[in-house]
Amino acid sequence: MSMEFGVHFGVTREGEEVRELALDSGTISCRIITYGAALRTLDVPGREGPVDVVLGYDTLEEYETRGGYFGAVVGRCANRIAGGTFSLNGREYTLAVNDGPNHLHGGAVGYSHRVWQVEELTGSRAVLTLDSPDGEEGYPGHLRVRVTYALEGAALTIHYEGACDQDTPCNLTNHSYFNLAGQGSGPVLSQEIALCAASYTPADSTSIPLGSIDPVEDTPMDLRRPTPIGAHIGEVFQQLEWGHGYDHNFVVDGRPGVLRPAAWARSGATGVVLEMETTSPGVQFYTANFVEEGRRGKAGAVYGFRHGFCLESQHFPDSPNQPRFPSCILKAGERYSQTTRFCFSQG
Repeated sequence: MSMEFGVHFGVTREGEEVRELALDSGTISCRIITYGAALRTLDVPGREGPVDVVLGYDTLEEYETRGGYFGAVVGRCANRIAGGTFSLNGREYTLAVNDGPNHLHGGAVGYSHRVWQVEELTGSRAVLTLDSPDGEEGYPGHLRVRVTYALEGAALTIHYEGACDQDTPCNLTNHSYFNLAGQGSGPVLSQEIALCAASYTPADSTSIPLGSIDPVEDTPMDLRRPTPIGAHIGEVFQQLEWGHGYDHNFVVDGRPGVLRPAAWARSGATGVVLEMETTSPGVQFYTANFVEEGRRGKAGAVYGFRHGFCLESQHFPDSPNQPRFPSCILKAGERYSQTTRFCFSQG
């Protein structure tokens, strides 16, 4: 394969070659692997030089075996579906159950564990595609997915597209773990977070929404002003106890379908500021509550409990079973479109 399609990164256990693609805007740079269309590195300007702000691995074997969805594009349906079942057009569908009693991030072999094809690669833009056949992981319809990573100045934009020949749930996101002090620098509890969300969807002990949309006001879920991630994470509050910290869907203020502010974060150690915008109705704020201590990462780094945070732009969890939530059903012949942008600065 020519250099225009990146460099060799490894071969999967099934014998498929995985490539690594390098993008550079002149201000920020990143590396993406075709396994899971995963964002493996993201270097942004810090106070004392470039900082790699996403967790990841150095080898394909680690991506295949260690889990955690580090940097991956997840689908066909991100987050959880209760009991691995949903009804659509009068028919019940059964999906893989891979998270306790529930279906998570597309199932046993979701898009995070597939090798994507490179459609286009330039110095600052990569387009990856995936064909998801009818019945894959139990989902209806042949879904064709296209994800574009584009760097411009200090911004990374991820644009998701999809089209299917049958009605199907479709909910794609990127599962990067951010650490704005630098990957491998330890817990993120002192880093500040602000979410543009006046409400959230409370969940049960298996992280399935209870069906209500509740205000964050007067609860530890109120992160509308910059707040250290660790400020309230240990408070006696059932939602935080059940989630072992933050692992919740927040309802992004404003109108879904419009690119609008969703989150802000900052590290005092490096001065790196992240501003996130999305067209999605929600964002899952997750504080790496299930990353075990001692997990080996990139460049000799050692990861552990709360060593990163995720901002997963999405439809709400269990949307196919929750009539009050915005629908994640992609109609046959229509086009799925979702855009999320991460802008970096110093502050």
